Amino acid sequence: MTKPCLPVLLWSLAAALATSAGVAASEAPDRLNVLFIAVDDLRPELGCYGNQRVGSPNIDRLAKRGVAFRRAYCQQAVCSPSRTSLLTGLRPDSTKVYDLQTHFRDTVPRVVTLPQHFKNHGYRVVGMGKIYHGGLDDELSWSEPWRRPGGSGYQLPENLALIRKKQAEARKRGLKGQALSRAARGPATEMADVPDNAYPDGACADMAIETLGQIKDEPFFLAVGFLKPHLPFNAPKRYWDVYRRDEIGLADNPFAPKGSPPFALTSFGELRNYDDMPQEGPVGDDDARRLIHGYLACVSYTDAQIGRVVDELDRLDLAKKTAIVLWGDHGWKLGEHGSWCKHTNFELDARVPMIVAAPGIGGAGKSTDALAEFVDIYPTLCDLAKLPLPDHLEGTSLVPVLDDVGKSVKTAAFSQYPRGHQGRALMGYSMRTDRWRYTEWLDRKSGEVVARELYDHENDPAENENVAERSDNAAVVAHLSRQLAQGKGWRESQRGN
Repeated sequence: MTKPCLPVLLWSLAAALATSAGVAASEAPDRLNVLFIAVDDLRPELGCYGNQRVGSPNIDRLAKRGVAFRRAYCQQAVCSPSRTSLLTGLRPDSTKVYDLQTHFRDTVPRVVTLPQHFKNHGYRVVGMGKIYHGGLDDELSWSEPWRRPGGSGYQLPENLALIRKKQAEARKRGLKGQALSRAARGPATEMADVPDNAYPDGACADMAIETLGQIKDEPFFLAVGFLKPHLPFNAPKRYWDVYRRDEIGLADNPFAPKGSPPFALTSFGELRNYDDMPQEGPVGDDDARRLIHGYLACVSYTDAQIGRVVDELDRLDLAKKTAIVLWGDHGWKLGEHGSWCKHTNFELDARVPMIVAAPGIGGAGKSTDALAEFVDIYPTLCDLAKLPLPDHLEGTSLVPVLDDVGKSVKTAAFSQYPRGHQGRALMGYSMRTDRWRYTEWLDRKSGEVVARELYDHENDPAENENVAERSDNAAVVAHLSRQLAQGKGWRESQRGN
């Protein structure tokens, strides 16, 4: 894809942050605060990840005071299962949360969540925006009722009128809940000349700034969840103006990987729910450029809100005793493989941005290729804050990597995704090692391996060809299959086991 130059103005909006390095993380001050920042659908297409087509100056400067994990992965590339794994420290097969309806309290009712663990150890734990998936909040996780920011998802009168009309029609058909929501969606993008806090993420940043002033004098765990760049790609006009649409390139690989099974990809129904998107077939080039333009604008919009919150933390002189974790709940496709959205085991969907900054970490200002997973965030924050580790955790602390980015704590990262195909319920188990992404599709009833995928990231980082059936890879497939074996693969991948 082409990389248009970014206006210098955007970059001047972010003040430079000093890079700190010093004593080991184990010597960080007691009662470390936590600023926990979630971003929805954010793929690691950011300046600090080596991509200059998107303006992300505030996330980039956060990376300069922490460690950016270049190879971090979610456990399942869709909102609720991913967030559930991160917040409970359990993988999807342990939580049994594979969809957007199941609440983990119905499957693992006594599990202590990450924020709940901090609450139980004397922290004031406050959350706002989107941390758990919408409608699936967890009261036990917070010290006080969930804070809901204002703002409206659409701003243009014509779009609001369209949504009201579609809602009325859907209600006449008896639709409720998610069915009503899907039937009453507006366009996939909106560019309105409004203040930042007219949309929810700007209002969420306002709320986070106000809350920091309220909780600054006690140990806190502040969770701030931003919605963008999740669809619809709606952001104030000035963030659209950062980019020139005629300079936005399309995906280099608008085709399914050669040799991949038919169920490896989806028909991206999430995008098709929007009023101006085709109900079947590919997205046209003009619409693709508009969508990419909107996605980039939303990244820059949310980046600006993150910068405001971190600036307030610094203004209050709290940075010296606060760990900051920024994560995007899964990746996102922008036309690659001829597809959009998430919902697969491909690298584009499983790989996530993850930055950890804390006082005194030895790797501050650096990035690392150490493999990491979302289930590792829970034990990492416990170690940084010197809290005991709950027995149920299925991840590994990344503190050794924070102190020395050349170290690693595991040899593989694991993701999975369920799929229905020709009347069969399948589960795709996927493993990322230094070189390979290996996926097995299992029949969930019989355990039969239905299909295999193998992608060579040394020679094919875009995952354009499945080489699992090549005879010269038979030994590789056999080895990775043994490591991936359900129920023990992730344990065997951890260093020291």
